[in-house]
Amino acid sequence: MKNKINLKSPVAGSLLTAVIAMLCAVTCQADPPAMPPAPTPSTLSQPAVTKAEAVNYIICVQWKDAKGTTNLLQVVTVEGEFKMNVTQRYSAKINDSDVPVIITLSGRLAVLSPEKGRLDLLLGKKEPFMTTTRGTGRTNAPVSSYQYCDVGLNSTVVVTFGKPLVIQTDENGEVSLLVKREGN
Repeated sequence: MKNKINLKSPVAGSLLTAVIAMLCAVTCQADPPAMPPAPTPSTLSQPAVTKAEAVNYIICVQWKDAKGTTNLLQVVTVEGEFKMNVTQRYSAKINDSDVPVIITLSGRLAVLSPEKGRLDLLLGKKEPFMTTTRGTGRTNAPVSSYQYCDVGLNSTVVVTFGKPLVIQTDENGEVSLLVKREGN
């Protein structure tokens, strides 16, 4: 016995419409996106467009303290962030112990033009201070505990490359800086 489909029935008509819609959807798909043209020998030999060539900058910070002692930190960097931590030449004395003083120079250099730049600068110092003293052992020799106190200068300035700039002066001393483009 053969099965016959009655195309006039509502179920068969809906089924036939669904089948035709699916066939149309499969055969009438949108064209795929066009592929970029293949490189030719002339386009392969052209250099890629890149950002301006990186340049080194010398950032020199000099400060004189209230005693007249001159200190200097210098770092070579490219545009962007930099950070430097060093111990000071002279340490602090706490009882009979020498405790290092830590100097921090950090910041960010943004070049505005070939002649000028914006410098966000932090010149800081971690100075030790005594918190407690107590005697120990048979000799009852003093032993001290200490912590560090952060002090410093945080400033944002526009610099002219190659021209010194005084950024702080008071009874405690003076801070100046010089930013130069290094001749590469």
